[in-house]
Amino acid sequence: MEKKIKVLFSDIGGVLLTNGWGHESRMAAARKFNIDYEEMDLLHDFIFNVWEMGKISLDDYLDTVVFKEPRDFPREEFKEFMYAQSVQLPHTLPWMIDWKNHHENIKVISINNEPRELNEYRINKFMLHDFFDAFVSSCEVAMRKPDPGIFLLALGIAQVKPDECIYFDDRVMLVEAARKVGIRAYAHKDLESTKRIIESLM
Repeated sequence: MEKKIKVLFSDIGGVLLTNGWGHESRMAAARKFNIDYEEMDLLHDFIFNVWEMGKISLDDYLDTVVFKEPRDFPREEFKEFMYAQSVQLPHTLPWMIDWKNHHENIKVISINNEPRELNEYRINKFMLHDFFDAFVSSCEVAMRKPDPGIFLLALGIAQVKPDECIYFDDRVMLVEAARKVGIRAYAHKDLESTKRIIESLM
């Protein structure tokens, strides 16, 4: 018999919001600011994980990826473009908030890979505190998915066993990583399929 759900874990980018700084956003930045995308992407791959785990700042990241040479645009303009890439996906967050308001006995915690500056911006901009009770973000815990340690840490913070929680992520590889530590994890494809899964388990 399956145990009662005590905690819902969820990713943020690709589930509730667009990805904070994915390849499509970087390609758009390269076009807008006339930057060599291939070179920028190579440098991004070199340093991004370090930024995402909170080891360096946004300015450090930009020093490596964009402003390693003089540019004809200001740093703040580029930052504003980066932040503007975050958009709420249709319908999902409002439904999730309404669902949570009717299931106050279930805690909701994020497990997400995001750099600190983007993470803080997105939490505040989209009022994610209305949905999440806590955030297990890579920039704060110096681990990133698919490291099993970040899932185990989330379980420890929530004080639940793996089979007492569910987890949604839009990336199948990360769903599988959560399953390897025993969490009931599901791939988020769209709101309707996720609604059906949540309602069936409640």
